[in-house]
Amino acid sequence: MMKKPFLKITLLLIAICFSATSFAQDFQGKAYYQTKTSMDLDQWGGREMSPDQKKRMQERMKSFLEKQYILTFNKEESVYKEDEKLAAPGGRSGFGGMGSSFSGGPKYKNVKSKELLQDQEFFGKQFLIKDELKPIEWVMGTETKQIGNYTCFKATATKPVDQFDWRSMRRRGGDDKKDSKKAKDSTSSGDTATAGDDPMSEIEVPKTIEIVAWYTPQIPINQGPDDYWGLPGLILEVKADNTIMLCTKIVMNPEEKEAIDKPEKGDEVTQAEYTDIITKKMAEMREMYGGRNRGGRGRN
Repeated sequence: MMKKPFLKITLLLIAICFSATSFAQDFQGKAYYQTKTSMDLDQWGGREMSPDQKKRMQERMKSFLEKQYILTFNKEESVYKEDEKLAAPGGRSGFGGMGSSFSGGPKYKNVKSKELLQDQEFFGKQFLIKDELKPIEWVMGTETKQIGNYTCFKATATKPVDQFDWRSMRRRGGDDKKDSKKAKDSTSSGDTATAGDDPMSEIEVPKTIEIVAWYTPQIPINQGPDDYWGLPGLILEVKADNTIMLCTKIVMNPEEKEAIDKPEKGDEVTQAEYTDIITKKMAEMREMYGGRNRGGRGRN
């Protein structure tokens, strides 16, 4: 008699082989993702808020921290973009109008040519980030779980983080009481360039983060949400630091196929050039902010 574990693996392999055969022809699919980034308000002065104030703040930030995306894909190409039908009114302009400067537009990936294109707005100016699709060094696991109708396998990786990735930003030291004490000590010692004068000096981003992904060989393409790709199956879930991306719906071969168009608008730059532009703009803003504070102290 065939043992149950062996039978389960055999049936799974048959399903995978059947899927691979059916995907050999021209096809298109859509995967819908719900993303959520958690933020610890206590790291940002939340200890001084009442429970009601925290609740109101979390509601105000919800449209920025929780979004819906659609990944339209074929065997080689994909476009990942926010589902505008479900986007909250004004959601892209959160954080005092800076939301669109941190939330990118459509992202195009071509796993054959290794081409990556990102539509990005930064303080009212449109950029087209054109770069090479960087490989992710995945460590394949044997653990499985079910996501919807699909059996998924676990894979992990360590991924470098862009220094301006707001999803991984945190309060330096992680203790606002200690930071407040340091700021007071600096002020009492006569230091005019204090951390209290420059809020950016209190923010840090880790150099790398740990990624946990779940992919299904039943859809044998190496695509996934956002920057993620390179596994022998569509990635249905990603846990990356404070952010979770979960696929909630898949539509294979829709009746009306959607063109997978490359983003074309904006000044073309590489990722390194775009990071340099942001760095200079942030330095300029920090200088302006510090200047106003020093001027204000001088008038007292």
